[in-house]
Amino acid sequence: MKIKFKKLHPDSQLPAFKSADAACADVYATKDEVVPKGVTRVIKSGLAAEIPQGHSFIIRGRSGLSVNHNYHVKTGIVDADYRGDIGVIISNPDQWDDLKIKKGERIGQIMLTPCLQFEPEEADALNETERGSGGFGHTGRF
Repeated sequence: MKIKFKKLHPDSQLPAFKSADAACADVYATKDEVVPKGVTRVIKSGLAAEIPQGHSFIIRGRSGLSVNHNYHVKTGIVDADYRGDIGVIISNPDQWDDLKIKKGERIGQIMLTPCLQFEPEEADALNETERGSGGFGHTGRF
């Protein structure tokens, strides 16, 4: 499936899949950025997209950067009707060092996913299940 991207900055790079079966495409920083220690900041990709109706992008972190560097990409959603600069929300929890991002570095990933809207309906009762209301580790520690 082809998706149109509009470059909003001359140094923007189109998202790129790094392997034939990659689920996500890498997104790049358009300019040098600094995320100060203890701060969360939106880093713009310099790209807008024409996402097909009934789909969205999920913005995620890159596994290697999450493991090897002390910062976090917050999950984000880009709706099909959004036409602005796609941003990646990056948190730097480090207490000592600022996070320095260089122009052209991969800052996150986008995944195209189908979306179904639903009609909320209030109910007095729900069907019972074996699990019930158990959650957050109730089936075991790991």
